[in-house]
Amino acid sequence: MFKILISDPLSEDGIYPLREADNLEIDVDTGLEPDELLKKIEQYDGLLVRSQTQVTREVIEKAHNLKVIGRAGVGVDNIDLDAATENGIIVVNAPDGNTNSAAEHTMAMLMSLARNIPQAYMSIQEKKWDRKSYVGVELRDKTLGIVGLGRIGAEVARRAKGQRMNVIAYDPFFTQEQADAMGIGFGTFEEVIEAGDFITVHTPLLKETRHIINKEAFDQMKDGVRIINCARGGIIDEDALYDAVVDGKVAGAALDVFEKEPAIDHKVLTLNEVIATPHLGASTVEAQENVAIDVSHDVVRILSGGLARNPVNIPSVPREIMRKIEPYFYLSEKLGQFLAQLEPGGVEEININYAGDLTALEIAPLTQNTLKGLLSRYLGTRVNNVNAAYLAERRGITVHEKKTSAARGFTNLMTVEFVTKSGTRRVSGTLLNGLGSRIVKVDDYSMDVIPEGHLILVHHQDKPGAIGQVGNLLAQQDVNIAAMQVGRQDVGGSAIMMLTIDRQLTDEELELMREIQGFERVTPVNL
Repeated sequence: MFKILISDPLSEDGIYPLREADNLEIDVDTGLEPDELLKKIEQYDGLLVRSQTQVTREVIEKAHNLKVIGRAGVGVDNIDLDAATENGIIVVNAPDGNTNSAAEHTMAMLMSLARNIPQAYMSIQEKKWDRKSYVGVELRDKTLGIVGLGRIGAEVARRAKGQRMNVIAYDPFFTQEQADAMGIGFGTFEEVIEAGDFITVHTPLLKETRHIINKEAFDQMKDGVRIINCARGGIIDEDALYDAVVDGKVAGAALDVFEKEPAIDHKVLTLNEVIATPHLGASTVEAQENVAIDVSHDVVRILSGGLARNPVNIPSVPREIMRKIEPYFYLSEKLGQFLAQLEPGGVEEININYAGDLTALEIAPLTQNTLKGLLSRYLGTRVNNVNAAYLAERRGITVHEKKTSAARGFTNLMTVEFVTKSGTRRVSGTLLNGLGSRIVKVDDYSMDVIPEGHLILVHHQDKPGAIGQVGNLLAQQDVNIAAMQVGRQDVGGSAIMMLTIDRQLTDEELELMREIQGFERVTPVNL
């Protein structure tokens, strides 16, 4: 028998799978103080929480029998994932349980925004009958721009089409074929925000998506655009939104999430054109039950010797396997990260080729790690070595592995290739004995680059003076060059240059570099 502690309120319907399992004994003890949890956690094999219980390192290290932690929800901020991984404890969550709830809330906010429903209701509460002040707009034939077409974004698209809206979407992994199948438009980020009468965001909050809707983005939008955010606070620059509403650029905004919560004092809430709810996207009876059911099923699977469907961290790998493949973990992840920044969207196929000494190893964990490197650029900490393949499959990415003896003169060689509609990109890396990881080939050009830090990849014409112009420009910007590599195939033909610099370049500095004569493409890569 395994003992399970449920330390936060969960419905009986939600934990029904646990009750039905023959090998589980359930204790429900909610509202435990931290010291009380520490005293009793040692006797349990599983722990189910929502957001109230703080599963700290101290708790995990005290839980000598703990095998699984289930979070009935999406976020795992209240669980020390590093400590759980170090102690061989699998953490699972429920990323799909609130999809319908969040999509419906987005549509409710969109409609309320279009018809000024909250403002009109408040007017009636003030004993007014003011019809003229709250004339709205119809959704039919309006364009909805969706930034981020994951589970929730796709559900919003389907609902918007039911309202006879035109839908155009941007997502790094979205393709024209997928758009055609859904009957919606497909565009770049800029094309989507320029086209939308309404714009809704459904991306995770990452470095790349933080304040993606900013002053510059507002300037590109239609006059009178309406904005919805039921995803993550911080995707929209709320100060820039305030200014855009005051200036009349934005006709209205509907916000369920904020950069800092609770957000009752934010100036954007003083605007009559803005409506808001206190982070209610997943707050339905059904969603709360669904996330508990999903997590309960995963806990039963794990304690019965099966595999989790929604793991958040990496389970323990047999020591003898890990000892052999661990030296390649850093290289494999960096190769994925590198290519993700060269080819930012529309990846349809990934081919990973292992050569030399790598052919004798268990390569599946390395493939997972490569996918983690790729997807982490878009999904952040949600992706890990356990769920990377699942998330890639969900995005329609086909993954192929191959072993070959042709290592091209290297003891070991790993080549990662991305296939997109615009072409194929590849990068090869090796592990040099005593010297660590190296990138040795980018597309068809030989290199010798340490995959770390701030890199700049330049595609240019092989003409005298190119290196000098780059050096002068960076010197003027007070940017130090730590290393430089140049690769070419034919004298005077196409060539690439890889720079390792001491800091990341600003957008303005990158534009200055792109203006150098003969430079065809300048790509920043941050590893």
